[in-house]
Order: sequence, then C-alpha cells, then structure tokens
Amino acid sequence: MSEAEQSAGMQPELPLAIVGGESLTKLPDDLYIPPDALEVFLEAFEGPLDLLLYLIKRQNIEILDIPIAEIAAQYVAYVELMKDFRLELAAEYLVMAAMLAEIKSRMLLPRPVSEEGDEEDPRAELIKRLQEYERYKSAAEDLDEMPRLYRDILPVQVERPKLQLVKARPKVNIHELTAAFQDVLRRCEMFKQHQIVQEPLSVRERMVEIINKISDLDYAEFSTLFKPEEGRIGVVVTFLAILELVKESVLEAVQNEPFSPIHIRARS
Repeated sequence: MSEAEQSAGMQPELPLAIVGGESLTKLPDDLYIPPDALEVFLEAFEGPLDLLLYLIKRQNIEILDIPIAEIAAQYVAYVELMKDFRLELAAEYLVMAAMLAEIKSRMLLPRPVSEEGDEEDPRAELIKRLQEYERYKSAAEDLDEMPRLYRDILPVQVERPKLQLVKARPKVNIHELTAAFQDVLRRCEMFKQHQIVQEPLSVRERMVEIINKISDLDYAEFSTLFKPEEGRIGVVVTFLAILELVKESVLEAVQNEPFSPIHIRARS
C-alpha cells in the first residue's frame, strides 16, 4: 500500500497467506490448483429408499401408483451424478437402479394371470418396502422430536447422607492458660498512658521572689530574672510579675542608652 493511500486513511489490504514470515497479497502466476483440491459432500439422503421416497413425494405421486419409467429416469440421473463425486456412495444406489429397471421391463412385458384372475403387479414388492420405510422414517422423526431427557439421558438423583459432625473439645492445661494470660498482659501494656502534670506557677509568688532578689542586689539585669528551664509558662509568669511590680511602682526599668541592657531596680 502506497504512502498516499495510507495518508488518505484507506484500510490496508489483508494478506492472502503468510509464507516464511512474508505476507502474500497476490497469487503467484505459476500456482497450480488440482481440480479435486476442494470437494463438498452433501449427504441429503440416507439410502436408496430415502432417495426414491423423496422423488415420489416431490411430484406428489401416490405410492400405490408409481410411474416407474419417470421415477427410474430421475433416479438414474441422480446415480450418475453421485458417480462423479463419490463412487463408494453411488454403489449403494446401483442395486435400486437395477431393481427399477427390472420393474420397468416387467411392466412392458405381458404379466401372468393368477388363479384368482388378477394380474400380479411388479411394483407390489417395491411399494411394500417403500410403505414400510416411510413408517419407520416417520417414527424416527417423531422420536427425534421428543425431549432428550428421559429418552437418551436419565438424571441421577442421589440422596445425600446425613452427616453429623461432632467436634471434639480441645484439652487445655495450665501452661496454655498461663501463656494466654501473659499475652493479655502484653496487650494491656500497649494501652498504658503516662501523663506529666506540671506544677502550677503563681504570679504573686513570682513577684515576691523578684522583690527579694532585687532587695539583695539593689538592681538586676532584666534577662537574669527569667528561668529558661521553666519553659514558656515560667517566662510568661515572670514577665507578668515584673509588669505588675512596675505598675504598682515597686520596681522600675532603667536603660543607660539606646539598645543597651535593661536593668530592674527598686524605687527609692
């Protein structure tokens, strides 16, 4: 397929065969196909009587009044056709063709008269066989239309035995009970909680501590009044205590120059 056809969105041609990994889209010029390479077998009839009965019914002919000449000609034509395709199958029909030819010749010749004065019909034996075959064929078709169940297949019904299962109770000793109890204790340890309660800090107590420290030193640097180990709560409490003392004019904050350390001292 050309690039122009591919760009136009045309579907690629499917290969006829793949030989040696290569796709063939065109038959070779030197390819030879034997005449009998492909044969189709259509088994439309189950035997000579079946074919004969088909030819009779196709023309709506009464079995008791068969035109032997016409039926024999059609029968022989079918046998000739079967010879060209399946010789082993055509041999089964040659016997019937010979019988039809014999009946045809007997009907052309003068027939002997029986003691009762009736002429013997050469078709009687053939008609009897056809009637018997038709009855069997009709019975077979009726049987084929019957349900397969209870005809070819019989369902099997087996009552399931009643089984009573008795579960034996396991025996438990003291060692297994002890091991189970230890396992419960280990699981209890997983839910154990440890709470740490901090000691409450009082602003009034911190005010007293700051006053005692200032009174001993006369003044103190602002950062030395805090205890970092107490954490944020201790720092906040100390700062609130200093602000409260400054508010009550007990202490004052002084600074010698900008950005210099801040000192706390008692008011004179």
